[in-house]
Amino acid sequence: MATISQAPARVPAQAVPRQKVGWQRHRRWVMPVAGLFVALAFLWPYIVMLLNSLRPSSDVVQTPATLLPRVWQLSTYSQVLGDDRFLNWLKTSLLVATTSTVIVVLVAIPAAYFTARFRFPGRIAFLFLVLVTQMFSPTSLVVGLYREFFNLNLVNTCLSIILTNAAFNLAFAVWILHGFFSSIPKEVEEAAHLDGCGRVRTLLRIMLPLTLPGVVTAIVFTFIAAWNEYVVALTLMLDDARKPLTVGITSYVTGYEQHWDQLFAASIFAIIPVVILFAFIEKHLVGGLTAGSIK
Repeated sequence: MATISQAPARVPAQAVPRQKVGWQRHRRWVMPVAGLFVALAFLWPYIVMLLNSLRPSSDVVQTPATLLPRVWQLSTYSQVLGDDRFLNWLKTSLLVATTSTVIVVLVAIPAAYFTARFRFPGRIAFLFLVLVTQMFSPTSLVVGLYREFFNLNLVNTCLSIILTNAAFNLAFAVWILHGFFSSIPKEVEEAAHLDGCGRVRTLLRIMLPLTLPGVVTAIVFTFIAAWNEYVVALTLMLDDARKPLTVGITSYVTGYEQHWDQLFAASIFAIIPVVILFAFIEKHLVGGLTAGSIK
């Protein structure tokens, strides 16, 4: 007697909650709108700065305040670019930030490589000391720094600001590069040595390309820190024509004259070098910040 196979009963699909369906339907526009509000919150100070640079100084301090200028003034930027003081401040900032960054990179690379590859007495204490120096603020040491540079006859010179910025940013660069060098297998160096590469050649031709994201990250953070430094430059640089941009632009608004439009225009110019730096090396910077998160 033939048996009739019975088809398996269908299991009813689990009903999707109506709330979840509604969230999936609206997520396409909710997330972009939320991201737009977050971006606007971060960009709002720069938008206000830009609008204030396009209005006369009397309009900036006028009450009630308005978002858009009552009178649009486009000549402020040409006035700032034609100011010899501003050009001198810009040159000083570029010199200080670039030279400080070069010094930090040239010192941090061999220091981080040596501490990552060699086990020498006091290595842990040295790394701990490097970390501790990162905790000190230049503001708390500004009096001692002024006394030391005064004894060395370096007050009112760019060299004093360059050395200070390099010293305070060196610890961060050493630590981040130390992590990159430590993550590279020793077999890579051993293979380079078998091919006839010496220690220096291995560092320059093998190790540095592998740690390029870390080097770029150290460059970016060092440059920005030196570019934005204010307290040490205000204390050590007395000559108005040789001040960095962060200190010099405050001369537009004093007790005797208030050029708010020029102050905001100069501030817009001050952020351009940093934006250009990020635009050129943004890809390597993201790689340096996320390195080690995925194996």
